[in-house]
This record gives sequence, C-alpha cells and structure tokens, in this order.
Amino acid sequence: MWCGRVALQRIAVAPLNSLRITRGLPGTVQREMSSLPRVYITRQIPPEGLKILSESGQVQFDLWDSDDVPVPRKELLQKVKGVDALVCVLTEKIDAELLDAAGPNLKVLSTMSVGFDHLSLEELKKRSGIRVGYTPDVLTDSVAELTVALLLTTSRRLIEATHEAKSGGWGTWRTLWLCGYELANSTVGILGLGRIGVAIAERLKPFKVKKFIYTDVAPRPELASLIDAEYVSMDELASQSDFLTVCCALTPETKDICNKDLFSKMKNTSIFINTSRGGVVDQEDLYEALSSGQIAGAGLDVTVPEPLPTSHPLFTLNNCVILPHIASASYSTRNAMSALAANNLLLGLKGQPMIKELKL
Repeated sequence: MWCGRVALQRIAVAPLNSLRITRGLPGTVQREMSSLPRVYITRQIPPEGLKILSESGQVQFDLWDSDDVPVPRKELLQKVKGVDALVCVLTEKIDAELLDAAGPNLKVLSTMSVGFDHLSLEELKKRSGIRVGYTPDVLTDSVAELTVALLLTTSRRLIEATHEAKSGGWGTWRTLWLCGYELANSTVGILGLGRIGVAIAERLKPFKVKKFIYTDVAPRPELASLIDAEYVSMDELASQSDFLTVCCALTPETKDICNKDLFSKMKNTSIFINTSRGGVVDQEDLYEALSSGQIAGAGLDVTVPEPLPTSHPLFTLNNCVILPHIASASYSTRNAMSALAANNLLLGLKGQPMIKELKL
C-alpha cells in the first residue's frame, strides 16, 4: 500500500469521472464515446497511467475504484464481459473462466507487473489474437534497492535490535549480543541472473564483497561480465554463498526450487533473501532450516499466500524478516509501471508494437 494513498486517489479520480459521466452531453459526443474500445481496470492504478488513458481520447474505461481491496471475483467476471482490453495487477487470476467471461472482443491484456505467473499463458495461447503487455525493467532499481535493504536488515538483525531497544532489552554492553554477518569479504550468490540480479550486485560491490557467483538455466556471460560473476552449479551456489539472493521468475521448473535439499547444503552462517516470487520457496523447508539453525537467517518480500497469515510459523522466528511485497513500492516506480501498462494497452489496441510485450 502506498503512503499518501488518499492523495493519489484524489488525483486519479478526476480524469476518470470526466470519462464515465456522459449524461447531459450532446448526443453526438455520447455516440462517439460509446464507439471507443471498452477497457476495464482491475485496480486503482497510480495516476500517471490513468492520465495517459484519459487524455488519449482512444478508449472508454471503468475501474475497481479501490487500492485497499482487490475486486471481488464475481464482480470482475461481470465487469469484463465484452471488453476490448483489460488492465490488471498480480492479484487477479487471468484464467479460462475469466477469458470466457470476457468473450471474443478481448484483444489486449496489460498487466502492471513484471511477473506473469497470475496469467494462464496456455489459455491465452488458445485464444488467438490476444496480446499481452507487461512492465519489466522499470522496477529494476527499486527492487534492487529493496533487496539490499532487506539483506542488510536481516544479516545485521535490525528488526531484533529495534525490538530490544523499544522493549527494555537494551542493557549493559555485551560482546556478542545481536552480532550479525558482514558483506565484506563475503561470497554473494544469485539464483537467476537477469537485470535485477546485476543491479543488486552493482549495489553490493562497494561493500567489499569478495566474489559474486550465480546459477541459471544456462551461463549468461554477457550479464555476468558486468559484475565479474562466476557461473556455478546449483550445489556450488548453495555451498559457497554467504548471502544467497533469489531473482528468478516463477515457472514450473523453479517452483519450490529453494527447498530442503538447497538449505541442507548452505552454511549455517548463510543469509537467504527472496524478492522474486513466493512460490520458488518451500516455506515448510525454510522454517525447518531457520528453526534448526541450518541457516542463519532469511529475508522475504514475497510469500505464499499473500498476505501471509499472521499465525504462520515463520512469523515466530527472530531470524526471519518478512515484508509485505513492497520491492517496487516507490512513487516513481509504481507510476512508471502504470504508465507503461497504459501505453502497452493503447499500442496493442492500435495494432502497433507494444513497448514491452510478452510473446506467447
């Protein structure tokens, strides 16, 4: 959730109302507007995207006017009937049921996300003519910054330290109290080397990291050369990494790839960080690794499910820091994502190449 949400809503509602309220306009204007492609937006997206759509004069749109609660599934299935295009976020499951409800008019799907595991790609492929836009790259810096922040918070035990300071646990100076692990002279492992992985390494390098290693489906020498990273096997990544950060996409091949087998090969001083997708981690195995001391700590920005129930065992552990999926949560990044989603949609409706299109 954005800070200053109310302010964003006030900005976003103005252009929306100008499109939705047609009563009292001349008949010619109403007919022209009614002939424009219909778009449904599943969330109150940041104002830059709404501004682009409203000022384009190319579409008429309706949206679920809330940022606090996702659109109820029943209402979503009703609202998408007959639309020409859809803007969604990662909380909406775009599956056969929804695509059937939308019907044959649906030609463009624009998701305000870099991940696309909420989209049923097989179902989209079955329906010829639907183009899919997404928003990678614009969130690289934001995610990399948050990953570094989460890594430092976890490794230096900042949440524990804050609690001790507030609760009266801060007593006399002690030699090993709240000691953590330094990045200096460490080996940082990256699972899934892409732009975000490179951006994370670039930010960590000034901390005097000794070595960067990575694994992926295949070596990526071009990207690896940017950070002087060495390609290693999955087993070597686990056994050598003092800090292991997960940057891979969630696919059938990567689901639960971070499991008991991986954790058992890691050092008991290692820190595990995941800012990719919750589904790449077997959370039961992670709990066992953390509670038994198999690894030293974990920082998670993503979980399964989201939100993670407050009763989940991971919340009972001092050595596990859990954030509510905020890696891209900066004003500039979220507005850039909404703008890209809007432009992808408009270009797709005109039959032109999208800025970022997912090839099905």
